[in-house]
This record gives sequence, C-alpha cells and structure tokens, in this order.
Amino acid sequence: MDALAGFLDGPRARGAFVLRTTFSSPFAIRLEDESPLTLVAVVRGTVWVAGDGGPWVRLDAGDVGVARGPGHYTMADDPASPPQVVVKPGQQCYPIGIPDAYPIDLGVRTWGTDPDGPISTVCGAYEQPGAVSQRLLDALPPLFTLSAAELASPLVGLLATEVGRDDPGQEAVLDRLLDLLVITVLRTWFDRTAAPAWYSAHRDPLVGRALRRLHDEPARPWTVASLAADVGVSRAALARRFTEAVGEPPMSYLAGWRLALAADLLREPDATVAGVARQVGYASPYALSTAFKRVRGVSPREHRTMSPA
Repeated sequence: MDALAGFLDGPRARGAFVLRTTFSSPFAIRLEDESPLTLVAVVRGTVWVAGDGGPWVRLDAGDVGVARGPGHYTMADDPASPPQVVVKPGQQCYPIGIPDAYPIDLGVRTWGTDPDGPISTVCGAYEQPGAVSQRLLDALPPLFTLSAAELASPLVGLLATEVGRDDPGQEAVLDRLLDLLVITVLRTWFDRTAAPAWYSAHRDPLVGRALRRLHDEPARPWTVASLAADVGVSRAALARRFTEAVGEPPMSYLAGWRLALAADLLREPDATVAGVARQVGYASPYALSTAFKRVRGVSPREHRTMSPA
C-alpha cells in the first residue's frame, strides 16, 4: 500500500454523502457543512466556485473542484448571484431570506430547482472525521480544481450515472466510486503540483518499497535494520535515501504514520484505545496514549470527542 492509498484506506467513505443537483439560473449555494473533503464534478453547464476570501473559478462539464474542510465555499451559476441557501453540518439546508427557496427534492439523491435544468453537478462529501487522514488533508489547498482534459477519466460520468440508481447495495457502489474518483483527482493534482515528499518519494524504487512495507504493516516491530533487510539493501543505504526522499528518517516517518492512523481509527464508533494501539504497533494503551498526547497535545480519549481540526 502506498501513502496515498494508506491515507484514504482507513475508515474512508462509508455512507458518504453523494448527491446530484440540477439547476436553472440564477442559483447560489453557500456550503458550510465543514466536511473534511468535498468533491464537486460538473456534469453539464457551467458552475463557479469560490472559497472564503479566494477568487472565483469557473468549472465546465467534466471539470472537478475539491474543497478541504472545515473551510466554507460558495457554488453558483454566476459570481454575482447572491446565496439563497446555506448548507450546514449534516447536510441540513436553510434558506437565506427566501422562505420558499430550494432545495426541492427531484428524485433519488437529486435536488435543485429544475429537473431538466441546464446546470447539473454531482457532489460527494466525506462527512465523518477520520474518513480522510489529516496528514493528507494538510497537503491540500483549501480549494483546487482540475479541468476535464487534465483529469482525463470516465469516473465523473460513471458516478453521475450511478448516483440516480436505487438498486440493492447502491450506497456501497457510490462509496467506492467516490473513493476511486477522489484518488484519481488527488493523484492528478499531486503529479502537476509541488507534491508532498511522502507522495513524491514513491517514485524512488527503493524508498517506495520501504514506504509500502511501513503502510502495509504498521504494527510490525520495525527497525531500520529489519526494514532494510526486507527491501534488500544495507541499513546505511536505506537510512540515507529514505531521509533524502521523504525528509525524515524511516522510524520518524513510521512514528508519524502510526499516530496519523491511530487518530483516524479512534474516530470509529467501536474503537478502543487498546484495540487501536495493537493495530498501529504500540505495546500497550498507555504507550499509545503517552505518544499521542506528546505529539497532539490531547489524550486519545479526548481526541475522540473533538471536532476535526
């Protein structure tokens, strides 16, 4: 497992919020749902999006925008259109000054102002804390976009088709399609920007193998020597190349990965500190709690009750 997959493979999308919208002009929606990560894909027409304090960006059919929570943003047919609805946490919608403002239920996972409107999007939100690793979120800007040509993927059309179906198991289908689309979008974004070191390092054959081993087996009692033997090089060679590529030594990276994974797993409803400690390679709940509080400033139990940063 590489780092990108690892940061999306913990809790990941489970019952994610996936919705199709159809509109006629004018429309504008203020998004304050504070989901950790939200993707907006334009199916037809043109949509404008802007984060708080940021510029408006135009999205045409096939283009995708990604917003990182808990920041707020606005989606509209035109930058001049005033917001008519605000979306709060839990996808609760409230009209702004217009008692009968949309959303109007237009069918299965579909709402908007016009079932045949010329503007249509598909929105997918990871709503649960821990669905996306904070380490991955920290590597993203508050809002970024990709054109259809840059993305070059059939997944937008496939998700748009599947979102309106109501077959058995459809939520699981949508969760996995959303995961696939988000991974494709993030991979494309990182390949064309200043990617974080943990992502770029996978291009190094040796360091990439070492990273995959650490992500595959975080609970294994790794040492630099055992990791070097596992990937077939000397301890000194691995330590030097890993630190150069990733920006920190192998065991330092492993400690950070274990705590990042623990932070995500602790959000799971049935998780226990003891169970998470075993999953991420700590000998006891006390050992995990000590390391967690030293790095994050709160205990694992306190972390479970906190909103995502």
